[in-house]
Amino acid sequence: MASGARFGFRRSVPLIAGIAIGLATLAAAAAAGLAGLLLAIPSLQLIVTLTGSAYLAFLAWKISRSGPPSSPTNVHAPTSLIGGMALLWLNPKGWTMTLGAAASFAAVAGGPFRLAVFLGTVFALAATVSLILWCTAGLLLARTLRTNRHWRVLNTVLALLLIASIIPMWTG
Repeated sequence: MASGARFGFRRSVPLIAGIAIGLATLAAAAAAGLAGLLLAIPSLQLIVTLTGSAYLAFLAWKISRSGPPSSPTNVHAPTSLIGGMALLWLNPKGWTMTLGAAASFAAVAGGPFRLAVFLGTVFALAATVSLILWCTAGLLLARTLRTNRHWRVLNTVLALLLIASIIPMWTG
C-alpha cells in the first residue's frame, strides 16, 4: 500500500513481483522439507521468530515515522524485486502460513515435489492478486488523504496493526 501511494503502480511492480516470488519460494521450500527441519530443531524456529519479529517491529517503526508520500523523508527508491523477496523470507507470518499449508496438504499432494509446485503456484497467484489490490488501495489513499495529520494518523494505525500482528506468533 505504501509503495503504491508513494511511487504509483508501475514503479511498485518489482516489489509486487518480489513478494509474490518470495512467498512462492517460501511455500515451495516449506513443502520440500523445511517444515521438518524447523520441527526437528526448535531453536532454529525460535531464531526465525525472533528475527522476523524484530524485522516487523523495525518496519512498524519506519511506517510510524514516515510522512505523506510527497514528504522529503520519502524520496528513497521503491523496494526492489530482491527486497520484496527478503520481506517475505524475513516475515514470520509468511513462515507460519506456508509451513501450516505444507503440513495441511502434505498427505494429499502425492509427494514433496508435487506439493512444492502446487503450493508455490497457488501462493504466487494469490499473492499477486492481493498485492495488486493493496497497491491500488495505496494509490487511492494518496489521492484521498490531503494533510500531514491524515497521513500521521494512517501511518500510526498501520504501524500499530503491524505490531499487533506479531502477537499471535508468540501466543498461538
